Amino acid sequence: MDSDGTRDARHTQANPVPRPAGPPEVPAMPPRPARTPGTTPPPEQPPRFGPAVADWLNEPRPAAGPGIWRYGYRPPKADRASARLSPVAILGLLIPLVVALILWSFWRHGAVPYQWVVLKLFTPNDWWWAGTTSPKGYKGAEAISVYDGVFFALLVYAVVRLGGWLDGARHVIGGRPQPVRALLAAVGGLVALSFVFPNAFGAGWNALPVQDPLFSLIVLISGGYGLFGSVLFTDTLYGLITVAVLWPFARLGGWWTLAKERLAARNHTEAADAKPTPSALPPAQWPELREAGQYEAAELLTAEVLTGRMNDVDCARVGHAWETARKEARLVAFTDTVLRNGAAAWVHPSGARDLPGRAARHDVLEGQVRIGQWTAGDRTPSAYRGAGTALGPDALGTSLLVVGPSGSGKTRHVVAPVVESLALRALTGQCAVVVVCAAGTPLGPDSAFDVVVRIGDPASVYDLDPYADSTDPDAAAGFLAEALVGDLDTVGAQRAATALAQLLGPYRAVHGTFPSLPVLRELLEGEPTELATLRQALSAPEHAGLRRDLDARARQTGGAADPGPVLADRLALLDRPVFAEFFATGDAAARPFSLRAVAHHPLRVRIDVPAHGHEEASRLITRLILAQFDHVVHDTGRRHFACLVLDDATGTVTTESVRRMQRLRSQNAGVVLALRTLGDVPEALHGPLHGAVGCRMAFSGVTTWDGSRFAHAWGTEWVETTDVAQHTVFADQPMTRAIHALRKLVTGRAVTTQAVTVRQIERERWSASQLAHEVPPGHAVLSLTTVDGEHAPPSLVDLRTPTP
Repeated sequence: MDSDGTRDARHTQANPVPRPAGPPEVPAMPPRPARTPGTTPPPEQPPRFGPAVADWLNEPRPAAGPGIWRYGYRPPKADRASARLSPVAILGLLIPLVVALILWSFWRHGAVPYQWVVLKLFTPNDWWWAGTTSPKGYKGAEAISVYDGVFFALLVYAVVRLGGWLDGARHVIGGRPQPVRALLAAVGGLVALSFVFPNAFGAGWNALPVQDPLFSLIVLISGGYGLFGSVLFTDTLYGLITVAVLWPFARLGGWWTLAKERLAARNHTEAADAKPTPSALPPAQWPELREAGQYEAAELLTAEVLTGRMNDVDCARVGHAWETARKEARLVAFTDTVLRNGAAAWVHPSGARDLPGRAARHDVLEGQVRIGQWTAGDRTPSAYRGAGTALGPDALGTSLLVVGPSGSGKTRHVVAPVVESLALRALTGQCAVVVVCAAGTPLGPDSAFDVVVRIGDPASVYDLDPYADSTDPDAAAGFLAEALVGDLDTVGAQRAATALAQLLGPYRAVHGTFPSLPVLRELLEGEPTELATLRQALSAPEHAGLRRDLDARARQTGGAADPGPVLADRLALLDRPVFAEFFATGDAAARPFSLRAVAHHPLRVRIDVPAHGHEEASRLITRLILAQFDHVVHDTGRRHFACLVLDDATGTVTTESVRRMQRLRSQNAGVVLALRTLGDVPEALHGPLHGAVGCRMAFSGVTTWDGSRFAHAWGTEWVETTDVAQHTVFADQPMTRAIHALRKLVTGRAVTTQAVTVRQIERERWSASQLAHEVPPGHAVLSLTTVDGEHAPPSLVDLRTPTP
């Protein structure tokens, strides 16, 4: 099967959901806006969908650990091998039982030394014949019966405690699902009752001393057999004995819990037959809306799903709008919008209701994308073995680091599916995605994005605002300094930011906007004419502080510690003819895109940087985008998730960016960093980078140096090892030596004994050598951490698994 979750009904191909056949033809020239800016676009007509959307919506999505594909997930059954008792445990159960049977046999035959001492100590002497334990009357006989019962009870208690019979019963029976657990416990209870009341079951063996000691005790206390003349009294005693025998089995089998569940289910079924409750309806009939009394909206949406006018993106988008309306108590407005627009309610500002095409499996309802399958290795937890591997916003919110050599499949298996998933989630209004990649990287057609910035391409419709629409000179200077000199050790980022702020503030006060990059380069180089003109324009008294900044910058110009020349040299990388029409500010003809827009709208943005010939400029632009992204996502009022995906993060990671990445988790944002090797990151930042991200992925082919960093980040675990040592037996007796010599002559081996040592040792989850040499091609080792703190240990993922 080569479909995705929206088209499968319990992993079948019965009614596949049609998708567009492929992306539309791309025109030779960049597309022009189809409407006047600021107007609301008409919604696109969705493709016709069959009833499989309802099946997709009704498919169960049980709770699972992080990284598990939840669509149609079935928790694995308990491993039968692990459920079996070991031979040592079985011996531990049987040995106390055998010893107890022998002791009971001796007791019954009076062969236990000093057996009657305790009995005669607690009973009157006139109950026995002198010098013997033969009873004179009924009291002595009944006392012996009680005595036997007490010894039997102590013997049973010792067997249960010493043999661990309770733990064994819980292991074998308590872990089974209902009703098997209850049935097994019932069988055990019936067997126990057959030993207590053998005549009732037609058995021929003697009864265990349970009933008779109790009756004898009542005779001794009451002083006779008069009470047993009452049938009610004797039946009550039999009932109490039965309850006492069955009580442990009832607790073991969970009879009371099962009975309550069955009774509740029966009552629920009877009530449902009379009038179905909204909670009993399938998700395709929108039971949440019905429970809240919004029946009109629920009926309309149900009809939209069943008639094929609603796709999976529409379901997720309307569901998200419902959750928002319920939190804000805006149910009436929600219903009005649904009744007015139907499946197109709250459509994305672009008017798109789906992507032109999909290459990966997506569950838009959960925001997951399937990238592979967890292997069934020893290091993989049992709940993960054979399950699908998925990534979602809960894991991407802690940021993801992907390391693998060229050709290992980072873009194909991870980056492209993640970008596609985030783009789908953006259509539901729950996410904004910005992807930075080299021109020509296959991350989807242009029509799958709202904004495409092709830096260095004259045909690009959009430009990139280097100041991110900021009005604060200090903030703009901060991320500009990070982009220009963040990767240099010779120039401090703080000094560079100060030098830039001393120029940006005065220039904005005079011109009302920040300077273009060529003008900023001239100011940093200390051009006297430019500085003089700028200072002359700041002659007003209210600009005294700005004049001081400008004078301080002029005094630093030409000094040994002046960061201006280094900043100007770095800006020269962007002040090239190929970038002449980019990074413009204040030009009404230009259409600069500000990264600040992703903090306010669920946009899909792709930024293409030059692939060849301008590698250093591309890295500088990528650092600038990373710094701007961290700055704009600080808006705590943002509801949607924001994610930045860097297909090539070489030269991007700096000390300041690592520090900022640690704060993204609390800001409902995350980044995805793809690296060919950790050598593309300064060595001093290897440890902090691994600590800043919550998800780590090592592809096949990483070096042992990179593997050592992953091994250190993933830590160690306690494992049980068994060491077997062979020791040669040296005999002292001549006959024994002769037998050993004959045995060695026949077998060819010396007589030895085995010494088995079982111990727990601390071992690396994945060693550097294993990561470098034992990860097969097309596989990767992945560990996940969600924003809620849940962890998935590093396990092997098969990325080549075809979509089932």
